[in-house]
Amino acid sequence: MINCIFRILIVGALLHTTAWPQLPDGAGQAEVRKLCIGCHEIERSISKRQDRDAWQTTLNKMTALGMKATDREIRVVVEYLAKNYPADDLPPINMNKARAIEMESGLSLRRSHAAAIIAYREKNGPFKSIEDFRKIPGIDFAKIEAKKERLAF
Repeated sequence: MINCIFRILIVGALLHTTAWPQLPDGAGQAEVRKLCIGCHEIERSISKRQDRDAWQTTLNKMTALGMKATDREIRVVVEYLAKNYPADDLPPINMNKARAIEMESGLSLRRSHAAAIIAYREKNGPFKSIEDFRKIPGIDFAKIEAKKERLAF
């Protein structure tokens, strides 16, 4: 009987560790489990290493898709993910060759802004400097300027 109970405890412990992947301790850990595990495995969620803006965009997208979370929970999760799963050092994005998806994901731009950049580039030729982006109607230049270390021409 004791041997059977011991086996049940061991199997339970193994199942518990595989069902709950290890996340770094800290503020936001419980919220990540609560918000993310309900829809997909946590390993998939954290495999995307992103900067703070991109994590915020991801959480906004999940909310739009139906995730129920308070503003406080979202703030805590964004901070936790940005701290524990930051963006890897990424190569610069060549703005004269980049596709829309590269601008969207690499610079956290809206699809419409990436499309406007490409349309401007096709009409006016290659960009020479960041100042060329000021001439593009309808884009948020401050967002481009904030990511200037990621740009190449």
